[in-house]
This record gives sequence, structure tokens and C-alpha cells, in this order.
Amino acid sequence: MKIEAKKRFGQNFLKDRAVLEKIIQSMPNTSNKIVEIGPGLGDLTRKLLEKRDVIAFEIDEDLCAHLRREFAKEIEEGRLTLVCGDVLERWRESLIDEPYDLVANLPYYVATNIVLKALGDSKCDNILVMLQKEVADKFSAQPKDRNFSSLSVIAQSAGEPKRLFVVRPESFTPAPKVDSAVLAIRKERSVEDRDFLDFLRAAFSQPRKKLLKNLAGRYDKAQLEEIFDELGLAPTLRPHEATTSIYHRIFSKLKERIDGEEHSFPKQQPKQQPD
Repeated sequence: MKIEAKKRFGQNFLKDRAVLEKIIQSMPNTSNKIVEIGPGLGDLTRKLLEKRDVIAFEIDEDLCAHLRREFAKEIEEGRLTLVCGDVLERWRESLIDEPYDLVANLPYYVATNIVLKALGDSKCDNILVMLQKEVADKFSAQPKDRNFSSLSVIAQSAGEPKRLFVVRPESFTPAPKVDSAVLAIRKERSVEDRDFLDFLRAAFSQPRKKLLKNLAGRYDKAQLEEIFDELGLAPTLRPHEATTSIYHRIFSKLKERIDGEEHSFPKQQPKQQPD
């Protein structure tokens, strides 16, 4: 039975064998279990199983049926665990109860949320994912790059993000309208402080405006001016010009002042992901 890609699940099946090999060659050298999200037709899954045991999460019931047929032996042997359903609905503090490496070709529409969940998951040690090039550029951007954003700060706070290589649309079926890229993040810690994530949303709320003005829309302006003065930061500093360490220093001093006044951090309205 031929499996057709479903637009509602953002399915683009990777068909380029050379790209599959490059992903495998880029895998972290650990003994961790592999988590794959969105295995699709199972081409990457088969390559991953040559290296380590895999837990695969697939939302599409038709693809789940296909994968059960294709990998009946591996499932019976316990080398592949197939979990059918929405991974984001199953993901609590940790996706699984043991250390793992996330290796996947992610659907565009959930890619950012999945990477953010993995960055906050203490069981996830490494991330190696294919996603939209524009998003990979934001996660891997450096200060003063035009793509530097809250996603860059979060990724750098967790470890070392790198965009490894670009994948053209013709490597997929059906071909997407934009380029993809493979992103690697070697994690050193997890980033799960909701106050810090809210702080970053405020900081990058208007990326081309001044950082002080953006933050003053959420926090006390007088306190912020004191902090900028203490840290020797120019009031004209823009969000993309500040380093990750500067964001942590501003946040730490702001938190000290707010905690000292026995006030809680002001909460932002829920938002699906940082800008």
C-alpha cells in the first residue's frame, strides 16, 4: 500500500540516501537510547537501528501501521519501541525515564516546540534534528547576527548549538517550498526556568527596538536602568547585540530585586513558543 504524505502533519519524507548517511555520521558518540520523533516511512529509523535501540513517536495512524509491518522483527526483539500518538501530549518533564539522544527529521509545524521541550528535558543529552533552515539559523545564531533571537539564547544557555549542513527541497517527497538544515546541540544543562523564558520573550518582543525599552514594557524601568548602569550596558543596546551571558546577568539582578521586594515575576500571556 502506497503511503501518501499528509499536509496536516507536515509530512515530507526524506528520500536522499546521502543525507541519511550524513545524519548518521553526525550522531553523538554515546550509548544512550535514541528517540526519533516523526519516523515517517522509517528510512532514518532503519539506519538508526544499525547503531542503537530506538524509541519512535509517530502521530499518524496509517504510518504507525506501516512501521509495525516494516519493523515487526525489531519491535518483537525490543530494539524498536513504537509509540503512536501526539508526542507533545505525552511529554511531561521528561519524555522517557532514561538518558537519550534526540535524532529526527522533524515536521516543520512542531519543530520549534519539540526542540524547546528537548532543551528543557533533563534526560535529553544531545539533539540532532532536521528542521526548517530559517529555524535552525535562529537556534544557532551568534550575537550581532540578524537571526540572533530568544531561541539562540535558550540554545546557548543549554549547550553548544551548530547548524551542520543545509538540505535542499529536492531531497524530500513531496518537496517543501523552503530549505531544511540539520541542527546539532550538545547539551550541558537543561533550560526550564519559566521566568527566564518569559524574560526572553519580553526582551525580543520587538527585535529592532532597544532592549531596555522592550524589557520596560514588562518590568520596572527604574530597576532596569540601575541594572544596565551596574553592568556597564548602553541604554541603546538592541536585543541581538547582547550576548547570552549578558541576558543571564540582567535576569539574575532583576530577579534579586523582585525577590527582595517579595513580588513574583510578572507573568506573560501564554504563548506557544518564544519569538
